[in-house]
Amino acid sequence: MERKAVRKGGSFLVEETPAGEVFTPEDFREEHLMLVAATEDFVRNEVVPHLAELEGKDFEMTRRLMRQAGVLGLLGADIPEQYGGGGLGIIAALLVGEHSVAGGSLTVVINAHTGIGTMPLVFFGSRAQKERYLPGLASGEKIGAYALTEPGAGTDALSMQATAILSPDGTHYRLNGTKQFITNGGFADVVTTYARVGGEKITAFVLERGFPGVSTGPEEKKMGLRGSSTVSVILEDARVPVENVIFEIGRGHTVAFNILDLGRFKLASACVGAAKLALERSVKYGRDRVQFGRPICQFGLIKHKIAEMALRAYIGESMVYRTGGLIEAALETVDRTADDVGRQSGKAIAEYAIECSMNKVFCSEVLDYVADEAVQIHGGYGYIEEYEVERIYRDNRVFRIFEGTNEINRIITVGFLMRKALKNDIPLLAAIGKLGGELPGMKPVSAAPGGGPLAVEQALVERAKKALLLVAGAAVGRFGEGISEQQEILGRISDIAAETFAMESGLLRAAKAIAVSGPEGSQLKVDMVRVYVDGAMRRVRDHALDALAASHAGEALARDLAALSAMTGAPPLDAIGLRRSIADRTIAAEKYVC
Repeated sequence: MERKAVRKGGSFLVEETPAGEVFTPEDFREEHLMLVAATEDFVRNEVVPHLAELEGKDFEMTRRLMRQAGVLGLLGADIPEQYGGGGLGIIAALLVGEHSVAGGSLTVVINAHTGIGTMPLVFFGSRAQKERYLPGLASGEKIGAYALTEPGAGTDALSMQATAILSPDGTHYRLNGTKQFITNGGFADVVTTYARVGGEKITAFVLERGFPGVSTGPEEKKMGLRGSSTVSVILEDARVPVENVIFEIGRGHTVAFNILDLGRFKLASACVGAAKLALERSVKYGRDRVQFGRPICQFGLIKHKIAEMALRAYIGESMVYRTGGLIEAALETVDRTADDVGRQSGKAIAEYAIECSMNKVFCSEVLDYVADEAVQIHGGYGYIEEYEVERIYRDNRVFRIFEGTNEINRIITVGFLMRKALKNDIPLLAAIGKLGGELPGMKPVSAAPGGGPLAVEQALVERAKKALLLVAGAAVGRFGEGISEQQEILGRISDIAAETFAMESGLLRAAKAIAVSGPEGSQLKVDMVRVYVDGAMRRVRDHALDALAASHAGEALARDLAALSAMTGAPPLDAIGLRRSIADRTIAAEKYVC
C-alpha cells in the first residue's frame, strides 16, 4: 500500500489540504467492498429476522450471532492477522460499524466489542495478552467490554475511586469499586477496566468474567437500545493477576483517552450509517404515502427535509473517512514489533484527538436531526413501534452521551487545539497574529468568472478558518488563561472548527471527484457542498458574533463585527432550487446516493 502523507491533527485550520490527498468513500478497495457486502448480507439474512428476540434481551441469540459475525470476519477487521484478525485497518472497522446499523441493538454490541472492548489490547496489550485474548475476541467466542465510568465519575473519568492493591506475594492485585453503564457488561467475557494503584496511579487491567470477586448488577431499563446489555460491573476484592496490567502502571489514562478517541470516531461511522438508514426508510415511505392526490415526497417542504437529510449524511460521511485516512496513515508508521509499540500507537491516535471529537459531536447531531425528521415525515406512523424510524429515534439519543458527552467533546476540541498552538505544534498563534494585517482590506467573497464550480465555496472555507482565528484571538486577548472558564465561548469556537472541517471535507471529496469524473459526473456532490457551505457559513457567522460580543465592547467590538461581516459575506445562492434537485435524485434512487 502506498504510504500516505501524515499531517498534524488540527492542521487543517492553518494549512491547505490537496484534494488528492484525502481518503474518501470513492477510494474503497476491493476488500473494503467485500466487507460491506458481507456485513449487509449478515444483517439482512441473520439479524433482521430476529430483531424482536434481540430487543427482548435474548442474550443467547446475541452470542450466537456474534459468533457468526466472527466467522465472517466482521469482528476482527482491524485486529492483526497473527492474532486471528483480518488486519484490514481502521477503514474496514468503520465500514462494519456503518453497515451493520440495520441490526438495531446488535450494532451497539458489535461496535462496543470491536472498538472499546478490543482496541485496548490491540494497541496497548502485551504480546502474551494479545495471544491470550485477541483470537477469541476476533472469532466472537469471547465478548469484550470497557468499564471506565463510575457512579461518581462520568465525564470526569480521572476522579475514579476504584482501587487496586498489590498482594503481599506480588502475584496479583485486588480491585475494589463499581463501574456503571457498561455496554455488553451482562455477558462480556473480557473487560478492560481502570483502578488506582497506590491510591494515585491510574492503571488499566483486563478482567475475565470468571475472576473471583467480579460480578454484575441488574440490567438497566433504557429508553432505547433495549436489546443491548447495560449493567454495573462490581469489583469486590477482585483477584487480577499482575500479568493482566495493560501497558504500564500509572499509564492507564493514556490507554483510556486514546481508546475513547477511537471509540468516538468509530461511533461517528455508526451515526452516519443510521442516518442513511433513516433517510432510506423516509424516502420509501414518502413515495408510498399519498395525500391530496400525490405522494408526499413531491411536496416542497418534504423535499426540503429529504435533501437536508441527504446532504448532512454526505458531509458526515466525508468527515469520517477523511479522518479514517489520517489515522490509518499515522498508524502505518508504527513499528508493531517494537517494545514501545504501545507508546507509538498512543501517540499516533492522540494526534487526531481534535478530529475524533469533532466527528463524534457532528455525526451524532446529524443523526439526531435526521432521525427527528424521519419521524416527522412518517407523521403519526413515525410514533408507532411497527415503523423502524420509531426505534431509530429512541436508539439515537444516547449517542450524544456515549464516549463523553457532546459538551465535553466540544471542550476537548478547543483544549487540544490550544495545547497544540502553545507548543507550536501547529502555527495557530502565528496565523492569529497575521490576521490583524488582513482585516482592513477584507471584502466579501465574490464569484469570479472561470473560477470553477466550487471556487466560491473554497474561498468561504478559508474565510471560516479566519473567523475562528478572529474569535480565538479576541477571546484569549480578553480572558487570557481564564478562557478555560468561558465554556460558552469555547463551545462556539469548537462549533466553528467543526463546521470548517465539515465544509472542507465535503468540498475536498467533491473536488477529488471532479478531477476523476468531471463536473457533470460529480454534480450531486457539488450541489450538496454548495448548499451545505451556504448554511454553514451563516452558522459560523452567528457563532462568531456571539463569541465576539462576549469578548469585546465598544470600538473593538464594532471593528471585529465589521471584519466578520466582510469575512463571511458571499453571493446569494438558490438553495431552494438546489435542495429540490438533491431531493429528486434521492427520491429516484429511494436511498442515500452521492
